[in-house]
Amino acid sequence: MAIKFSIIIPLYNVERYIDKCIESIAIQSFNDYEAIFVDDGCTDSSAIFVEELATKRGIPFKLIHQLNQGLSAARNVGLKEASGEYVLFIDSDDWIEPDTLSTLAGDINGDEDLIYFSGRRYFEDSDCFEEPDLLERKEYETGWDYYSENALRQRKFAFVCVVLRAYRRQYLLGNNLRFEPGIKHEDNLFTPLACFYAKKVKVIPTVLYNYRIRSNSIMTSRGLQNRKDIIHIANTLAEFFSKQQTIDRTTLYQALTHHYQSSFCNCTKTVDKELLPLVDWKAYKTVSRTKLRHRIQYCAMRISPVLFRMINKI
Repeated sequence: MAIKFSIIIPLYNVERYIDKCIESIAIQSFNDYEAIFVDDGCTDSSAIFVEELATKRGIPFKLIHQLNQGLSAARNVGLKEASGEYVLFIDSDDWIEPDTLSTLAGDINGDEDLIYFSGRRYFEDSDCFEEPDLLERKEYETGWDYYSENALRQRKFAFVCVVLRAYRRQYLLGNNLRFEPGIKHEDNLFTPLACFYAKKVKVIPTVLYNYRIRSNSIMTSRGLQNRKDIIHIANTLAEFFSKQQTIDRTTLYQALTHHYQSSFCNCTKTVDKELLPLVDWKAYKTVSRTKLRHRIQYCAMRISPVLFRMINKI
């Protein structure tokens, strides 16, 4: 019989933080799991620390080495090596609560494709935790119902974050759900697709995950490549979901409209010139139809991002 959980932890130069991540796994009250660490070409001692600390703490683990290919590729490698019934992804500078696996094991019936749980953000610069989002215990018969009801709700910890869910491994493999290599904000692409293919989804309100916010993290970066990747994600999702005629796409289209718009917010004309050729204007027009304001903003963007930014302030 397969083990219950596979925990996938990509590693890239996190020697300052990995001990806390490992310790949070070692103290789990539920021990039917494996930890899969993927060394994504670390140039520090992260991988050495993993081998030493995980061995010392008696964690059932694998350590896989690869040339640096990014977070998506590392997660994909971990998923390929996983043998658990359910998969969790942990970022190596984060940590989980001591009862994470036992809580999930107690709630899983075995037919859920996704189990969504709460988390809280820890801000390293100020050494403080943010109050967690309050979730309502609920079950959904389709992942798309779950997405449509929750994706646009105001929250502190972004809905798209992959680390807030446990995934049934066979569901991931059967639907060829992988992370696109070479892009940032890969969760924004992965999560809508994961919800589209999911059948039963369960939401549990317990806080199980702690997410470290560092000043130089991807979440706090607004670089040009980040903007380009968000446009790519919007184009890709718009193309895929334009063919899915049997679902209500209103929530998704509003989210994608925000992707297009956010890419051009607070940037210069020089950046505009880099971004404009990347936009699939047919796709953008399609997703902007759900609200009159979005349609007006789309028309302004087609004329000039500067005009869009002026209208956006009104």
